[in-house]
Amino acid sequence: MANEQDKKVDVIEETAVQKSHTGTTLPAYVAEETVETVERDLTITGDDLANAQEIAKELSLDETRTILRNVIKNHENDQNFPIHVLEQMKEFVANEDISAEPAKYQTLIAEMRVEAALIQSDSPYPEVRAVVDNTDDPSMPSSTIRAWTIGIIYVSAGVLINQLFYIRQPTITLEANVAQLLAYPAGKAWETWMPDWQFTILGQRHSLNPGKFNKKEHMLITIMANVGFTTPYTTDIILAQFLPQYFNQQYASHFGYQILITLGTNFIGYGIAGLTRQFLVYPAHCVWPASLVTIALNQSFHTETNLPVAGPFRRVFTTSRLKLFTVAFLAMFVYFWFPDYIFQALSLFSWLSWIAPNNVNLATVCGMSNGMGINPLSTFDWNILTFDQGQSPLVLPFFFWWNSFVGMTIGAFVILAFWYTNTYNTGYLPINTPRVFDHFGEYYNVTNAIDHRGIFDAAKYESYSPPFLAAGYLVVYTNFFALYTATLTWTFLYHRHEVSRGLRNLFRRGQNNVLHPDVHNRLMSRYTEVPEWWYLLVLLASIACALGGILGWPTYTSPGVVFYGIALCLVFIVPIGIINAITGMEITLNVLAEFIGGAWNAGNALGMNYFKAFGYVTAAHTLHFSKDLKMAHYVKIPPRHTFAGQIVATFVATFVATSILNFQMTQIPGVCTANQKDHYTCPGINQFFTAAVLWGTVGPKKVFGSGGMYTWLLVGFPVGVLVPVVVYCLRKRLPKQRWLRDIHPPAIFYGGQNYAPYNVSYLWPGVVVSYISQIYVKKRWIGFWAKVSRSNLSSGGHGAPSNVAQYNYVVSAAFSSGVAIAAIIIFFTLQMQHVSIDWWGNNVVAQGCEDTPCRRLTLADGEYFGPRMGEFH
Repeated sequence: MANEQDKKVDVIEETAVQKSHTGTTLPAYVAEETVETVERDLTITGDDLANAQEIAKELSLDETRTILRNVIKNHENDQNFPIHVLEQMKEFVANEDISAEPAKYQTLIAEMRVEAALIQSDSPYPEVRAVVDNTDDPSMPSSTIRAWTIGIIYVSAGVLINQLFYIRQPTITLEANVAQLLAYPAGKAWETWMPDWQFTILGQRHSLNPGKFNKKEHMLITIMANVGFTTPYTTDIILAQFLPQYFNQQYASHFGYQILITLGTNFIGYGIAGLTRQFLVYPAHCVWPASLVTIALNQSFHTETNLPVAGPFRRVFTTSRLKLFTVAFLAMFVYFWFPDYIFQALSLFSWLSWIAPNNVNLATVCGMSNGMGINPLSTFDWNILTFDQGQSPLVLPFFFWWNSFVGMTIGAFVILAFWYTNTYNTGYLPINTPRVFDHFGEYYNVTNAIDHRGIFDAAKYESYSPPFLAAGYLVVYTNFFALYTATLTWTFLYHRHEVSRGLRNLFRRGQNNVLHPDVHNRLMSRYTEVPEWWYLLVLLASIACALGGILGWPTYTSPGVVFYGIALCLVFIVPIGIINAITGMEITLNVLAEFIGGAWNAGNALGMNYFKAFGYVTAAHTLHFSKDLKMAHYVKIPPRHTFAGQIVATFVATFVATSILNFQMTQIPGVCTANQKDHYTCPGINQFFTAAVLWGTVGPKKVFGSGGMYTWLLVGFPVGVLVPVVVYCLRKRLPKQRWLRDIHPPAIFYGGQNYAPYNVSYLWPGVVVSYISQIYVKKRWIGFWAKVSRSNLSSGGHGAPSNVAQYNYVVSAAFSSGVAIAAIIIFFTLQMQHVSIDWWGNNVVAQGCEDTPCRRLTLADGEYFGPRMGEFH
């Protein structure tokens, strides 16, 4: 009976045809609506629709239902999956009349068959389909002499520059997209000029010039730069240990000690990333939105075909991705000189506070530098829009930006309430700063609370002052506490099935294309996977290096910090990894690591630093490495090539960075002092040292413990549990309320912890841009937004290579690259030479309270606020 009904459906669908705007033949039901309506219903373009229709003919109604039931189960709570498509699937699966009267439901049947075929042959997400090919050419080389040579050279140069300027003010940081840009001309030059010498090593044939420089080589170089450009976290630890103005521990200058702890912290993340692939890399719902920009840029250089697509203003756009990237890159490169150097008011466009710069209330509410930043038009600087770890509003989903904005707005009113009521004595301090103060309102001088060994001195502390935090920083801590428990609760409520499936798959033997049956895993099944025991060996070797550094020198630190730090990472890595992979939001464990590490290592700042390094840094590295593994997965680089590239790049970068660190410690006179002549004043190290002493030496027990000044901030922990549960119950009670599906409590708390020094002015413009891109343009002109034109799609994903030109992601990559290159040139040619332009457009950003933070209350000479001397311990 089912087969007869399938035949009826096929006849219905094939009775008429209509041409799409790209000239592709589409199924009959499109004539009843419009091409644009169907594209909007399924969030796919005309060519994807036509190709998926060919595959759909092979699917019976029963097969379609089976596929869609699995999709509903896996994506019911997936905020990236189009809700209207999900509701259509539910209607299709639940309606038993469809088999009996197929003619009555021909549009729904056709759409659901197409959607089922699309999910079988491609990604269920239009964002991924717009960027990632669903085909592969296994003969395309990736691990070539060309890729390794360019990659290692760029890694060495990039980490050298980043390490050298890390301690300078202003600093400069080279991102991996710079290496990605420069790798293309280097690869093409190699392709053109290098002779094709061939030779054999260990029985394998190699060529000095394997032919055309391809996208797999290019992406492998980018991945190497991505992991290799990072300045080791141990830079902060070693400088704070060695320099006399800090802890003055001279053994920290030993190269063996430095290299062991650096290798330990750098490689532990690899071990855990490899062991969490079943949770964070292979599943289709782990999109890793930020990686799509990198892939889009990579595709732009290696795709030649370009087809027209309809877009806004009733125009047909024919611009190729490479041309679009070039134009957008040059435009942003030229424009960025204005907000960054020529007309800096365009960047910090705090026009409301310019009305009366010395008005404390106006600057507090509207100021962008030292206030809450409540300003509807706050910046014309793309760099401001990507303030949050470089995340682009064109890339991350709109629900993330909106939820973060809600959290930040709520935080603004709480901060204002604290400050204006002088709660916790915040009225005596600047409203929004990450600095720590004493009871005179001065920066906290940690040397007044420690002895000559850097250990907490109770007598000195009691004769000095407890630490005080600004109103903005209080809200930051409260939101951090809520964020951690909300992450665990949200993951249990909405992602427990994915976690459970990952655990089962972790202990199963089988190919990933069976455990995770999506097109990308099917394509990657051709390549030999990296076994878990390889990653386990990396983990064990890194632990051995870390223990060697801690036990081999007089650190007075328990080796348990390594294992407790790893345990903290293991508890959180899957929940924060899933949220990062779905939303692009990176939840850091730095505050929790300081909180737990400081309580566990009370009085020992170095012990707290190591706990932080092996908890927070391990988790951060694991997330970055997992994102790179997903990029390699999307581009179809053999897993063992990716593994080798990451390991070698990190190893090289570790030795280069450590060598430069020794140069900085011993060859730069007056390094990390306020008046260092070349501006190597180490602002980050100063903050790190203050945090180390405050939370490691003074300890969180005195701040947040029983009887502590800020004990009530711990309410964030239960609030973080309660809010996701309330949202979950509301969604169960009101399943038809679509807006409830877009509420994401971790993102709300994430927005609230962005204060000190940021504020609403930094986040709000991203909400507007994200809405225009992700909602307005995407829904109306999906073809223009994705600029997709595919050919020869087949059910197994083995057709001819796709031709994908993504306008949205190419523009994002071009803007970020233009900012990066312009910033480097401005820094080296002008800022390092102290050349500036003195005029109103640059000076207005630093007037009144926007220059020096204003305070609501002041102290008389000799007075102090807070607990009286002798009342705190």
